[in-house]
Amino acid sequence: MKITTAGESHGKGIFAVIEGLPSGVELDIETINFELSRRQSGFGRGERQRIERDKVEIFSGVRNRKTTASPLVLFIKNLDYENAKGYMSPEDCDEEIEKLTKPRPGHADLAGIQKFSLKDARNVAERASARETCAHVAAGSVARMLLSSLGVYVTGYVRSVGDVADAGEYSFGEIEKKRTSSLCMMDEGKEAQAIKLIEQVKEEGDTLGGVLEIRVKGLKSGFGSCMTAAEKLDAQLAFAVMGVQAIKGVEIGLGFSDAAKKGSEAQDAIYFEEGKYRRKSNHAGGIEGGMSNGEEIVLRAAMKPLPSLGKGLPSVDIETGEAAISQRVRSDVCAVTACEVVLESVVCEVILSAVLSRLGGDTAEEVRTRYGELQ
Repeated sequence: MKITTAGESHGKGIFAVIEGLPSGVELDIETINFELSRRQSGFGRGERQRIERDKVEIFSGVRNRKTTASPLVLFIKNLDYENAKGYMSPEDCDEEIEKLTKPRPGHADLAGIQKFSLKDARNVAERASARETCAHVAAGSVARMLLSSLGVYVTGYVRSVGDVADAGEYSFGEIEKKRTSSLCMMDEGKEAQAIKLIEQVKEEGDTLGGVLEIRVKGLKSGFGSCMTAAEKLDAQLAFAVMGVQAIKGVEIGLGFSDAAKKGSEAQDAIYFEEGKYRRKSNHAGGIEGGMSNGEEIVLRAAMKPLPSLGKGLPSVDIETGEAAISQRVRSDVCAVTACEVVLESVVCEVILSAVLSRLGGDTAEEVRTRYGELQ
């Protein structure tokens, strides 16, 4: 399965093209739209979310609510294009409007200007924007539908916002039932502290990041491979998660804390009970040797504070070469809730791709039958 996204933040819209889906996958557009609305939610979001009302439109690859096995094309319209077409139109437009000549530290601005020999960062900023993630949420929702029919489920929550951290450990079921809508956290007390911190940081013209945890339940063993680096499931997950805007670190299972343990403390002992291999711990986070081992996949990602600050940061005006404050553009103060939804989505994409790679199948029914035959 291959997924390609296209579109700019203030262009006409965002596309996702999915190749390699089997036929007969039942799609529910309202479910996709629900996930898109989740991506726009969360305390700390900016003005853009009051403009956009993301809804998916299917251009091809589906007939009568079922996939046809041809490339599936999804489209999310940018309502803000009406305000930006004067400088973003694919036809004639005025590139002098809304120029970005004072690059933002931490963003793609300056590196993109240098790489593509640009006079301002607009072309780079439009594509590097996290607006692109709505395509992955739409595509990941499609992947989630087929995975759910196999008994494979994905969820997640926000473990920390800034320095407000939740050290609790929660089961998959607890996360599904208890996570909040405002910050996608589990501990209401910690969430109240986080909201207070976001309000404080907003007044200061600053931003916040956090740590997100994603879980995968029901994936059987043997997906991914130890034979090549490219086939390793943990490598594929890390690649996809690191491809999400603002993510600066990924760990699976114990992750970085593993480095401080003895080998005897870090492994998951193997038992054979009631005709099945079992583990009584899950330090590996569900993946050993690049392959799923049947336990829950546990993945955490670190999201950096967003680089578009209300107060700006020291920079240089590329037109004059003089010191300047980076350009202030409309942005979120904290987007951890949205990021959690995006990470669930890209994880769904990777897991389904691994399933289809191993099992093949021209139809959804073939995939379900083959998955059901696995031990």
